[in-house]
Amino acid sequence: MRVSIKLKFSVFLAALLILTVVVLSSLVLRGIELNQQSQVERTLAQQTRLINLNVRQAYYTEAIRQEPEQFLQQNGRRLAQALSDSTGLPIALYDMSGKQVGASFAPSENELVQETLNYALKNKIAYHEQGETLFYAAPLDGPEGQIGAIWIQYSVQSYQDFYARILQLFLWAGITVVALSFILGYLFYNRFAVAITRLKKSAASIQEGNYITESPVKRKDELGELGQGIYYMSTSIQQNIAAMHAEQQKLQLAIEKLQALEQQQKQYIGNISHEFKTPLTSIKAYVELLNMYKDDPQLLDDATNNIGKETERLYEMVEKVLHLSALEKYDFENQAEDVEIGALLADACGRMRGKVEKFALNMELDLEPAVIHSDRESLMHIFINLLDNAIKYNVPGGIIRVENERRTEEHQAVIRIYNSGTPIPEEAREKIFEPFYTVNKDRARKTGGTGLGLSLVKQFVEKQGGTITLLPSDPAHQEGVTFQLVFPLVDQDIDTSLQVGNKSE
Repeated sequence: MRVSIKLKFSVFLAALLILTVVVLSSLVLRGIELNQQSQVERTLAQQTRLINLNVRQAYYTEAIRQEPEQFLQQNGRRLAQALSDSTGLPIALYDMSGKQVGASFAPSENELVQETLNYALKNKIAYHEQGETLFYAAPLDGPEGQIGAIWIQYSVQSYQDFYARILQLFLWAGITVVALSFILGYLFYNRFAVAITRLKKSAASIQEGNYITESPVKRKDELGELGQGIYYMSTSIQQNIAAMHAEQQKLQLAIEKLQALEQQQKQYIGNISHEFKTPLTSIKAYVELLNMYKDDPQLLDDATNNIGKETERLYEMVEKVLHLSALEKYDFENQAEDVEIGALLADACGRMRGKVEKFALNMELDLEPAVIHSDRESLMHIFINLLDNAIKYNVPGGIIRVENERRTEEHQAVIRIYNSGTPIPEEAREKIFEPFYTVNKDRARKTGGTGLGLSLVKQFVEKQGGTITLLPSDPAHQEGVTFQLVFPLVDQDIDTSLQVGNKSE
């Protein structure tokens, strides 16, 4: 259980005050008690002397001289009454045998009374207190020595009432003093506790990484100096950690770049070696066959045709590898400008018209004006590569659909290029943008695919601030492939004279 420091200080102060009040009140009350006891003893001792004096005086004034014991037996009742009237105290007289010879009241008889009386018969003074009455026994002196004992009952109620009033006064005074001291101490220590709490919160904040911007306590004492020290410590730790994090980030970036370059280098070497090996193997095989059958005209035609295809494929592959490597190693300065992509798409489709007709395909355009800020040549390269793939991997008599739209609220220009070819399997969707990856190796060799086109397209798109995704196939027909490109839209007035929709080529 957590207890605040100001409560601890206040409780300690209250406990100290309680101890002080208890000790002082105990000493004062003890002094009062001793003073009352001494006063009672003096009063009763004086009364005893007066009683003894009156008894001796009565003995000497008797006409007939008697023995003291006989005198006490005959005159005890009268003497007790007379002494009680003169002193105003209940008095009883006893002889040396402990027998009562006279009393002004009816004294109680019990073991404690008898024990007290026995002390008096031995020439000693004894007394005991019961309730509000003090029972006092003293020797009764005759002309020649002790002749009995005197028993006095003395009321001590006034002393007890006075003691009780003093005790109550100390009790209430102590409670009042302790309560006021606790409240004042709590308020006084609250200032220190608040300062200490602020220092604690500042230390906890620094521990959690939230550094303070000023001293948590502004005081002209040790707590103020401690607050200033915590502030300087926080500032120093923050600066050191910031510097350390900066160096760590630089180091991490350097490591990541080195690892990425190393991985890319290994991957390029492996992929290039593998991809180059296939056309070279084919060329080598035809060269060997020509050396063996030099006079075969049919072999010569096949060899010339296939070697030409493989050479063209190698040339295209080398060109794309060099282009891809340049993009990955250097950050080219694009000549960005406002480009109306509807017109640029129409231009790209026009350039690919001959190849579309060669493969007996149908091209549908649904274009609208939209302006983006990008490099025109990079965009043309993107569109040509995607259209080329749509032609290569389509089916005979298939469709290529090119469309775009402006999403004004989302501030986006969206382009979709669809071909009715075989859908890309689900497991290959995440890999198609990797260099040298092809879904179907045999078909790629037939169409001259290198697996580099989509990798180049992705990098070109990202450098223009856009994104490219492969959309899921149509659930109703489960056919075709659609690539979607999204670029930031430029806000400006657009000439809407360009409208190309539902057009087949």
